[in-house]
Amino acid sequence: MSKTTTSDAAQEERLQCMEVWGGNRATERCFQLPGMSISLYSHPYGHDSSGGDVYYLSSCAAGRLTRLLLADVSGHGATVSGIATGLRDLMRNNINRIRQTRFVQEMNQQFLKLSEGGGFATAVVGSYFAPTRSLSLCNAGHPPPVIFRQQTQSWTTIDHDLTPSSQITDTPLGVVEAAEYREFTLPLQTGDMVLCYSDAIIESETPAGSMLGTKGLLEILAGLVDPSPADLITRLLARIQSFSPANNFQDDTTMMLCWATDQRVTTKNNLLAPFRMLGTAADRTSWYATRRDRADSHSE
Repeated sequence: MSKTTTSDAAQEERLQCMEVWGGNRATERCFQLPGMSISLYSHPYGHDSSGGDVYYLSSCAAGRLTRLLLADVSGHGATVSGIATGLRDLMRNNINRIRQTRFVQEMNQQFLKLSEGGGFATAVVGSYFAPTRSLSLCNAGHPPPVIFRQQTQSWTTIDHDLTPSSQITDTPLGVVEAAEYREFTLPLQTGDMVLCYSDAIIESETPAGSMLGTKGLLEILAGLVDPSPADLITRLLARIQSFSPANNFQDDTTMMLCWATDQRVTTKNNLLAPFRMLGTAADRTSWYATRRDRADSHSE
């Protein structure tokens, strides 16, 4: 699996309260948060160090609310960099807001400003509230996440069991100005896992030459004996790459694996939360234009 090694060594670390982390670089990291741990793998197209998949994590003032974002941005270079910057600012501004639909609507408005240059994106946004052990998701035209239930030892697609709406809903960001974005909430138990991913995963080629699709992804996951979050992404990538050497390298490839834990919010963080809210969110993000687009800008 040397080809799927990323630029950062995999490591476990804590995401601090009032902190935003992420970007669009090649990376492989693991974070511990109250009630949840998150592994992030991102491999840009080809040999570039950055790509069009943008990912962010944030933790609120008390550590009770963890927000995650995975977006597949169209366009390259300045477009991606500008969008990555705007998404980071929105993550910081909404770091303590529990309801995320407003956040997604603000994201849509930002993409509309860039739509004249072809800027739009699919995205999945999640908010994990540790006191109730619940994960709320909004999906803006992105491939559906999948969930592993520890109790049943099975993987399923996370369905949008939502009331039908007469309005245009859940479209990719930057496409419809009046789009509404709905959220649905999942209770999680210790050991449950949720996998979000970019479309490169389900667009991978099978041995028969067809597209893997969500059904094929679920079949691979179901075939992994004793699935563990520690190596699930590595095993999944190895299986997909065994189908065809080109898989995982035809497009930006990103996966975000979240799993529920027993870790609780500390008393110290609860006491310090009001004081932290008086400050600003710490910025631990990094994003770059892709090599292809830096070359294009030099040639203009």
